[in-house]
Amino acid sequence: MALPKIGEARELSDAELDEQILAVKKQLFQLRLQKATRQLDKPHQFKHAKHRLAQLLTVEHERKAVAASTENQSFAQEE
Repeated sequence: MALPKIGEARELSDAELDEQILAVKKQLFQLRLQKATRQLDKPHQFKHAKHRLAQLLTVEHERKAVAASTENQSFAQEE
C-alpha cells in the first residue's frame, strides 16, 4: 500500500478536511489501543496514518495562512 498523496488532501473542502483529520486521529488512537493489547497485525499502518495526518494538518495550516494574509491585505488597503 502506497502512502497517500497530498494532492488528494488539497482537493478536500474545509468541512471534509476537518472530518478527515478527526477520522485519522481516531484511527491512530485505535492503532495505539491495538498495539497495547497486542492485537495489531499491521504495524506499518502507524506510518501511513501519521503521514496522512501530517498532510491534512499541513493543508489546513496552508489554508489558514492564505486566509490570514488575505485578511491582512484587505485590512491594509482599507487604511
